[in-house]
Amino acid sequence: MDEDDVPALGWVPLEGRGSLPFLLVHGESLVAAASWAVGEAGVQLFDASVDFATVRASGRPLLLHDPLCPLLPADFLARAVELGAETGRTVVGYRPVTDTVKRRDGDLLGATVDRDGLRAVTSPVVIPPAVLAELDSLDAADLPELVARLASYGELEWLEAPAIGRRIGSKDDLLVLEGLSRSLA
Repeated sequence: MDEDDVPALGWVPLEGRGSLPFLLVHGESLVAAASWAVGEAGVQLFDASVDFATVRASGRPLLLHDPLCPLLPADFLARAVELGAETGRTVVGYRPVTDTVKRRDGDLLGATVDRDGLRAVTSPVVIPPAVLAELDSLDAADLPELVARLASYGELEWLEAPAIGRRIGSKDDLLVLEGLSRSLA
């Protein structure tokens, strides 16, 4: 594939994730697994040495793939890029919230929040060229915070990620993810 035919640029950010991206999943580091998926999705991967002005000037959408969602399938990433091209909107991968969420009433727990309206941001986030052109910088250390910021540039397109695309926050979460991936194989 010629570089001009690549539909999007891809970045696997490491900032704000501590040492978790370097843990192993099925014998590969999380960052390597995520990077491999970006390439398999037909997206041109770049690293943090590429400055943001160059990314903005490319005229291509930017796919951010969190290495803490290391087993997200490449076809899901490709679908997110396609959806962004179809709609012109920022696309955000999410998982439904399944935990019980309570409001806080001072020091006491209050009413239960309806989970139907809640989403847990996972990966990817696909930012269209028009939105990239509006940004002075891009901080991907906290994806939910970034998504909130991107929402101010237009309507978001939400894309439900498969269970295997869940985000990990600890070594224990990684063990659960590995078990899930084995059960799906």
